Amino acid sequence: MFTGIIEELGTVEKLQKVSEQAVQITIQSRKILEDVTIGDSISVNGICLTVTNYTNNNFQVDAMPETIKSTSLNVLKPSSKVNLERAMAANGRFGGHFVSGHVDGIGKIVKKKKEQNAVYYDIEIAENLSQYVMYKGSITVDGTSLTVFGVRKNTFTISLIPHTVSKTILGEKGEGDIVNIECDLLAKHVQQMLHRESSQEKKDIDKELLKNNGFITD
Repeated sequence: MFTGIIEELGTVEKLQKVSEQAVQITIQSRKILEDVTIGDSISVNGICLTVTNYTNNNFQVDAMPETIKSTSLNVLKPSSKVNLERAMAANGRFGGHFVSGHVDGIGKIVKKKKEQNAVYYDIEIAENLSQYVMYKGSITVDGTSLTVFGVRKNTFTISLIPHTVSKTILGEKGEGDIVNIECDLLAKHVQQMLHRESSQEKKDIDKELLKNNGFITD
């Protein structure tokens, strides 16, 4: 579990293919390495990955085919900057929102505009994700916990303060760039529960209820 508060900007040192679609990524960092152990979960641009090895100045993670297909990992290259966050400690301060590190899909920045001391981004997402996005709700973009300031069909708007612009990779991104999206965890749970209840109600009416009242027979 993560909070979406980026701790450090890391730098991709090496991308090594271990199979046709699986990749081992070596990332240079400092703060993340302070207490790292093998098996730790690290959010890399919002993707929960497992530390498989580390040295005094870098760590390694493996990305499997499904992760590569459904995230922006395939656009990384040596020297790319990445957002890093360690899994939340049980005694840590909770500063963002509940973030699982399981990316729901990718979005594309379609507009970037500076407004006073803020930078506004319009991000286009797939239609199946838009149902989880609501005005003033939480959303994770490249691992960064943000608030939705506008919603229009398959596009939502976020606003970045100067600190977020300078301390995350979002400040360097512009129109046409791809970002990882994780929708609000609580919104997804509620939607799934309502869908199950609706499906169950429909099933009862279509089969059991009609059968019990003599409208259908075996």
